[in-house]
Amino acid sequence: MPARMPLLVLALAQLVIALDFNIVYVALPDMGTGLGFSGHDLQWVVSAYVVTTGGFLLLGGRTTDLLGRRRTFAAAALLYAGASLLGGFAEAPAVLVAVRAVQGIGGALLFPATLSLINTIYAEGPERNRALAVWGAAGAGGLCFGSLLGGVLVEAFGWPSVFFVNVPVAAAIAWAGWVLFPPDAPRTGVRGFDLTGALTGTGGIALLVFLLVHAPEAGWSGVSVVVSAVLSLTLLALFALVETRSRHPLVPTRLFGHRGLVRAMAVTAVYSATFGSLPYFLTLYFRSVRGYSAFATGFAFLVPAVVVAAGTQAGERAVALVGVRRMLVGGMVLGAAGAAALGLALTRHGPYPLLLPGIVLLSLGQGAAWTGMWITAAAGVAPGDQGVASGLASTSLQVGGAVGLAVLVALAGAVGPQAADGTALTGIRAAVFAIAAGIACGVPLTLTVRATTTGP
Repeated sequence: MPARMPLLVLALAQLVIALDFNIVYVALPDMGTGLGFSGHDLQWVVSAYVVTTGGFLLLGGRTTDLLGRRRTFAAAALLYAGASLLGGFAEAPAVLVAVRAVQGIGGALLFPATLSLINTIYAEGPERNRALAVWGAAGAGGLCFGSLLGGVLVEAFGWPSVFFVNVPVAAAIAWAGWVLFPPDAPRTGVRGFDLTGALTGTGGIALLVFLLVHAPEAGWSGVSVVVSAVLSLTLLALFALVETRSRHPLVPTRLFGHRGLVRAMAVTAVYSATFGSLPYFLTLYFRSVRGYSAFATGFAFLVPAVVVAAGTQAGERAVALVGVRRMLVGGMVLGAAGAAALGLALTRHGPYPLLLPGIVLLSLGQGAAWTGMWITAAAGVAPGDQGVASGLASTSLQVGGAVGLAVLVALAGAVGPQAADGTALTGIRAAVFAIAAGIACGVPLTLTVRATTTGP
């Protein structure tokens, strides 16, 4: 059994990251009213976090390798706590958006540090798989549980509480991590850092994510979208050129020859574009179509949160029995079937239990696939590269999610534009069916994953 106390801290860190991704969704209407956001600008409470997280993950992963896992973990958690405290006291839209951007940077440092610590504290094989399953339960479950907690907090204490709740937890995990995690190796000599690569890579990815988030609202032919696309492509091209010539590249080129990691990056992108987009449309369905309150919307996510957590544990056990490839295929098949069933069950007046068969199948598949893809991403990667490997996989997760959500929002808007009463059931159903199709299309990709069990 993996060492329990360090794993508890790592799981809590992942819970904070995952919760904060979705916890603000149900609070957005109250934030908009309380701070005077315009309808167009309110989306940046979510988008600022997504853009900075996606843009800084590679830098965060390499920082973890160079400065030390424990140091990066503690510093990132404290940054998260400080930004959350400021967010709760924000009195202007611009301040809140800036706070969310800083939270995103904290998440971009904390996520690869957390994953790298798991992949170095726990030996590859059954021990690491169990640790990843516990960590995955906290993360995958947190993506759904965030809506539940957000609804409860907003109803009871108002929208600032979704920020204040992070402060004691993030501060506590910073202290606990410093006490419990293995000390970082002494920093001897000058360790090379590719500043040019960091600037071009971070800028290029951040602009790419900005483009994908901003384009559905501004239009794909808008000036800001076109300029962002040109700048992003230019910076990413420069990044690729710099990395091939740098003595200390931000991303060692040898990692792109690691087939397991490259395949895991592709799987994480598909996963995030499909599974990861569903909470957005379910929240829209519960609040806009069914007229649920913030609390009721959060409560509706309780079942998926519990089942996703159960799926991560089932996935870890399945890896030992049938291997990671078969487990991933099974998880994707379950997810596709569940999303299709859910799409059929979405109606304007049907009871919530009608949604449960689809939600249960989808959530089981989501949890199992989450565990499997991180096992695949870490397998065979040297300890000194675990940070940047985690950064690569998690960047794929963020960019895949941004691409998926942008495409699905555009599809939902085209198929079912907002009606006079504010509902958009046809568009939501189309997006959910598209998610089912996307997951199904990801099955052939999972068949390329290494077939070993990484077990006994």
